[in-house]
Amino acid sequence: MCIMKICNVQYSYDGNKKVLKNISAEFEAEKIYAILGPSGCGKTTLLSLLGGLDHPSRGQVLFQGEDIQKRGLAWHRKNNVAFIFQNYNLIDYMTPIENVALTSKLPPLPLLERLGITREEARRNVLKLSGGQQQRVAIARALASDASVILADEPTGNLDEDTAAPIADILKECAHQMKKCVIIVTHSNELARQADVILRLKKGELQ
Repeated sequence: MCIMKICNVQYSYDGNKKVLKNISAEFEAEKIYAILGPSGCGKTTLLSLLGGLDHPSRGQVLFQGEDIQKRGLAWHRKNNVAFIFQNYNLIDYMTPIENVALTSKLPPLPLLERLGITREEARRNVLKLSGGQQQRVAIARALASDASVILADEPTGNLDEDTAAPIADILKECAHQMKKCVIIVTHSNELARQADVILRLKKGELQ
């Protein structure tokens, strides 16, 4: 079932430099999508448009058939999508448990432990954790939300190979068992191989 759709989307900086050129795609629930492409090709821009962090210069972004601008981008961000940011975007005066509790109706600790955060680490200030640990907290926060769509920008970028493998398994479980749509921007061919669908961006065009 199609849950998100982009229709003839264009995006330009300063109304001049075209980053995305008239692209269209459909995204279904219960699937993982990997978006690959060289740096600067528009991958993160596309993720931002899907998440309502920005709006296209032309074209539409639809959630369940409705233009996300109809109810407002803030409403879309709050209710429909959850982000895993490359720079974490955690609340830095809180612990991992407190960060995840902001989006979760369930106890945060079991999910944090499953992602490799110990009970002791879960009660520390997030700034006292390593970059890899903060990345795992950011992933837990997104997975704990009720959002139908997970948007992940390099979710395993700060993790070693041994830690990245179970993260990929959890993202697959999120799609295939929890019936979410998971859209990942990544440079990792290993992570991309775990996806159901691979999309490639090159020079602003989707292939």
